[in-house]
Formats: sequence, structure tokens, C-alpha cells
Amino acid sequence: MLGCGESSWNKENRFTGWTDVPLSEHGMKEAREAGDMIREKGLKFDIAYTSVLKRAVETCWTVLMHSNQCYLPIKNTWRLNERHYGALQGLNKAETAAKHGEEQVKIWRRAYAVPPPPLEPEDERNAKFEEKYKNLPPEVLPRTECLKDTVERVLPYYFDEIAPSLLAGKNVLVVAHGNSLRGLVKHLDKMSEEDVLELNIPTAVPLVYELDESLKTLKKYYLLDEEEVKKRIAAVANQGKAKEGEEANQPQGGAAAAAPAAAAPAAATPAAGAATAAAEATTTGKATHSKREKLKSLFKRGD
Repeated sequence: MLGCGESSWNKENRFTGWTDVPLSEHGMKEAREAGDMIREKGLKFDIAYTSVLKRAVETCWTVLMHSNQCYLPIKNTWRLNERHYGALQGLNKAETAAKHGEEQVKIWRRAYAVPPPPLEPEDERNAKFEEKYKNLPPEVLPRTECLKDTVERVLPYYFDEIAPSLLAGKNVLVVAHGNSLRGLVKHLDKMSEEDVLELNIPTAVPLVYELDESLKTLKKYYLLDEEEVKKRIAAVANQGKAKEGEEANQPQGGAAAAAPAAAAPAAATPAAGAATAAAEATTTGKATHSKREKLKSLFKRGD
């Protein structure tokens, strides 16, 4: 899995969330470097999943281009979007911390079940006014989210779409965002709500999971040296502090690669192309509760 590169708002140290801003020049460089790492390690994928936010989509395209895998099918889903930061979106993190206090901002950013103040229903920043979400039921579009909300949004897509691909023997690339990836890592690593609060996803560093036939983690590792990973993790952890001139040079997103070990032969590759949010919503709507329960029971075997 891999988080997206630095966006233009990350560079300005602003809360981004669902705001659809592009990668910065530095973010594009990060994406190219991530793709180069993947190519040099010889990692090959069968399918890629990403969000509908352009910073993740641009990262995904760039990673596939630089790893010589731009022919792969890509599925886009709003469920892999970054956490929605509500009324904080667009505000400078350091200025917000200076105004409301670092502790309050830390709660908004890090408390598992406490969301920031929501957007007003008719605020022009609401997702319901964006073309990409027009075919989704209005009630599924958040006006704010805590980490718990984000995890509960991401995991159904994992059970309905990503896990079946892994069980079919496919090597999967997930390019998403810091908080949506925290949801996936929480599930794969069986982390508690308390532990996941201390988890920081380093930006634009491929994180590889090797899974067994029941999708239990056998091994995980970053494609970057330990000291650089620690440096990037610290940069993420230090965001939101009231320091004059503080600039967050790290994106809120990340990318990840999951490779099932001893898996069945790869299934046929789907037709190339990126799925729209509307198509994904239809697929998700058709996913059955029993399907998820069957997968969950499979993951519990041997615990």
C-alpha cells in the first residue's frame, strides 16, 4: 500500500480531507520515486485500487508509469478517500492550533471517535455539490468524520472488493491516504482503537504486506531504509502544532502493496480502465452481508 504524494495544501499546511487538490511538484517527485522503488524491487501487480481524489489518482498513475505497469486496471472508489475533516478543511493547521489550542486540534485529528465540527448542509465545500459524487445517495456523503467513521467506510470495500482479489491470488496495489490506510492497517495488524491512534503512515513510501491463504499477515516491510521511514513518520506526527512558519511537507495519503503468499494462480486480469464513483457505488450496493460475514469468519480461523 502507498499514500499519495504531497498535495498543494499539504505544502501550505492546510487541512485537506475531501478537498480535491492536486499534487505539488514535490508530491509528483515522491510518486515517481515510489514507482522507481517498486520497479527496482521487481514488485508486480494485477490490479490497483485508489480513491476518487486527484492527488491519489495522480500518485497511482505515476507509480504505475514508473514501475512499467501502466497497463493495469484501476478501480476508483470514494470509500478510499481521505478522512473528511469537516469545517476544518482549508484551514491552516498551525493557525488552527494557535486559535483553539494544540490539545483541541490533537483531539480533532487523533481521537478515534471525536469528529471535527461538521460542514453546514449548504456549505459549498460539501461533497454533494461535486460531479464525482452525483450518483451516490446523499446520506452516505459525510460532512465530517472521525477515524472510526473512516475505518467503517473503508472496511466494507476491503471485504467486498480487495479481499476477494487477494483470495483469487492477485497481487494488489492500494494507493490511498493516511487515514484510510490506517483503517486497512488496523484490520491487517489487528490493532486496538488505542494503538491505531499512535499509528502514523509515512508519506509516499510503499508498504508491502505478504499474506497467507487466509489473508493473515506473514510479513510486512517498507521499501525504504529505516531512518528515512522514521523521519517521514515524525513529520506526519508533528503536523498540527502551533509553531510559527510550520510547514507540513508530508501528504496525508499513502500507498500500499499486498502480495498473498502461497496463493492460488492469478485470476484473469479485468479489462483495463478506472471505475467511476457511481459504478463503485452500484457494486458496493450489491455486495451482500453474508459475503462479508463469510470473509470475516475466514480471517478468524486459527486466531
